[in-house]
Amino acid sequence: MKLHTINTGLFKLDGGAMHGVVPKSMWQKVNPADENNMCSWAMRCMLIEEHDKLILVDTGMGNKQSEKFFSHFQPHGEDTLLRSLKQLGFHSDDITDVFLTHLHFDHCGGAVKKEGENLLPTFKNATYWSHEKHWQSATNPNAREKASFLKENMLPLQESGQLQFVSGAQEIALSENIEIITVNGHTESMMLPLVHCNGRSILFCADLIPSMAHISLPWVMAYDMKPLNTLQEKESILERAVTENWLLFFEHDLHNEMCTLLKTDRGIRNDRICKLRDF
Repeated sequence: MKLHTINTGLFKLDGGAMHGVVPKSMWQKVNPADENNMCSWAMRCMLIEEHDKLILVDTGMGNKQSEKFFSHFQPHGEDTLLRSLKQLGFHSDDITDVFLTHLHFDHCGGAVKKEGENLLPTFKNATYWSHEKHWQSATNPNAREKASFLKENMLPLQESGQLQFVSGAQEIALSENIEIITVNGHTESMMLPLVHCNGRSILFCADLIPSMAHISLPWVMAYDMKPLNTLQEKESILERAVTENWLLFFEHDLHNEMCTLLKTDRGIRNDRICKLRDF
């Protein structure tokens, strides 16, 4: 098994919303805001290469939305999904599976592309995986989450026949080395892949722990549907992570890709900062 980081670009989100009840005087030190209180965030995906499978975890926001839409999130940076794949020697046709942790636009927008007036799966040979409960929530969204679930990012996957669902505790037959952890605080049935590779376990944190600063239990995003659930889920998962010596892979941290963990008198904190290529 080989693991690769796929950088798909940067975007901006409101600093207060990303840090919840944490005062700006604290979060400003780790991710300074611009004059509009917006902070830059990564859209960092993972590519898992194993035997005859090439599994992409999340896809970034893509480039098919309107100028008005992008004006709210200010995508920037030189990286794109397909460019990052190409730099590793891969083509979109090589991807066998796309694992979508959840269907918020910054995680699944790159799953669908626009060709003329048509919306098509970006990866024509891939099976796309989503959680069945999450799909139902995303396609019938509540008023608070509606702006994050865009039908053009989801329905073409189902219409193409390439979409498959995970139901309940069912495991996806992707690899015996990938365990799926389901959490419900950020959104309904978000899936976190725990990848066992070369004697280490690496958790793709998605939006449970979007950045290294969010390891601290009170750092819970205002975007979360059930923030107290998120807090409890983080506590449970971090306890297991430090006990079993996992590494955490951060999808949105601007500077830090991964870290190990350390149990301290102030709770579980980050220890060594590292990159996926080190493993």
